[in-house]
Amino acid sequence: MKDSIDRPQEFEIASVDEIREAFPACGRLHGGYRVAYFDGPGGTQVPRAVLEAMTDYLVHHNANTHWAFPSSAETDGALAAARAALADFLNAAGDEIVFGANMTTLTFHLARAIGRGLEPGDAIVVTELDHHANIDPWVALERERGVIVRRARMIPETGQLDWDDLDRCLNHRRTRLLAIGAASNALGTVNDIPRAVAMAHEAEALAFVDAVHFAPHQLVDVQNLGCDFLVCSAYKFYGPHVGVLYGKKRLLQTLDAPKLRPAPETAPERLETGTQNHEGIVGAAAAVDFLASLARQTAGETPPVDRGSRRHRLEALFGALHDRSARQFRHLWDALAAVPGVTCYGPPPAAPRTPTLGFVVRGVSSGEVSAKLASRGIFASHGDFYAQTVIERLGQAPHGLVRLGCACYTTDDEIDRAAETVADIARGRL
Repeated sequence: MKDSIDRPQEFEIASVDEIREAFPACGRLHGGYRVAYFDGPGGTQVPRAVLEAMTDYLVHHNANTHWAFPSSAETDGALAAARAALADFLNAAGDEIVFGANMTTLTFHLARAIGRGLEPGDAIVVTELDHHANIDPWVALERERGVIVRRARMIPETGQLDWDDLDRCLNHRRTRLLAIGAASNALGTVNDIPRAVAMAHEAEALAFVDAVHFAPHQLVDVQNLGCDFLVCSAYKFYGPHVGVLYGKKRLLQTLDAPKLRPAPETAPERLETGTQNHEGIVGAAAAVDFLASLARQTAGETPPVDRGSRRHRLEALFGALHDRSARQFRHLWDALAAVPGVTCYGPPPAAPRTPTLGFVVRGVSSGEVSAKLASRGIFASHGDFYAQTVIERLGQAPHGLVRLGCACYTTDDEIDRAAETVADIARGRL
């Protein structure tokens, strides 16, 4: 995968100060400190534009779908517009976008649908590097369908995938699917997904990609990745708690998906169970449009975001944010790695990765470190982050790691404050 994106030159990117103005949460104080949100890998803050879009829907357009009165028709239109927005975000088609409660629910649902076509002895490959939402739904098919689940190893010393072991796992007869994460939510490792997908297809298997941690940091392009399915979560890229599933239309149309008899039989709705979270879906679209709005034309008045420009603006924005966060991450990594008693995990800054740092402080549990950071207004998550196998392979169970993640609103001063506070904790000053 490319580490950065070639961004169009006709756009300028909003400054971090301008970006922060859009987030009401950035004004929060805690213990006399301005809060620094480093918990983005577990869920980002939400801009005002997203809040307003969700409120507007609930106040003015709230209804169920496919009826003959205005607010119902407006809801139909809003959902169609949201599919178009997320299609632009993923470089897909609108009828390839499925919405659901969250990534885990969507993955369980898809696993059941795929499982109906599997036989005992068929194989699915997962990796030790993944969040368990991309492991356990497939493991459930061992009990339900008698399939075999093989686990490709991670290399603890580097936090990266063992590609030779992945090749071994795939090249058994009757391999039907590879489920792989684009990026590790615990370590920030970015996998070479086009390579993994090509390996899966060579083995005549489908490729399912968990892009939940990847999508906030590098712009997803399902055409370039070549995957058959991909999932992400809007609350990781400044939206509400909604899951998004991309699937190739022919697969969405032919899967034996569990569904109610009166429910639509056409893709993508045939994969959506029950009444959807309409306001959340509207908010997810608003999050995409918010991100696109941060890339502005350098000359003239910015026109409304449309389908032709939205993807180009996203390309420009993600390229700029990648450059900034990579610089911030390198500073954070170097600062923490130089502190005696602090151990950083995962690939170094020069390797393909997201700006997410997992670390431990000798003699201080991850929960204690997180609480001490919070005393200085630094909000950071701790534990296993549902990447339990990763933590076990690192030998850090049961307390897990502390995790610091950069987001679009992260400032250089916040990076310095976090690094200084970790150093004080390690030296027993806090």
